[in-house]
Amino acid sequence: MKFQLTDNCYEQVPKSRPPPNKPRYSVLVHGSPHSTYVTEQNLEPDDILEPISHPMLKQYFSELENGRYISNMPTN
Repeated sequence: MKFQLTDNCYEQVPKSRPPPNKPRYSVLVHGSPHSTYVTEQNLEPDDILEPISHPMLKQYFSELENGRYISNMPTN
């Protein structure tokens, strides 16, 4: 997802802001009801194979299998 707000809003993001044309991903925050957007360049794999705790988890994933969540979203 590309940054979709106005240029003025983008200018108010901290100086470490990534370019507005970089992909962004919605990330569920473990142990919190919140989610946030993270740019692709800031994504890191999580080597801990334990389940995460988030109230929206079942909305996106059906189960945890071998340390990976299985999407319940239809694929093309």
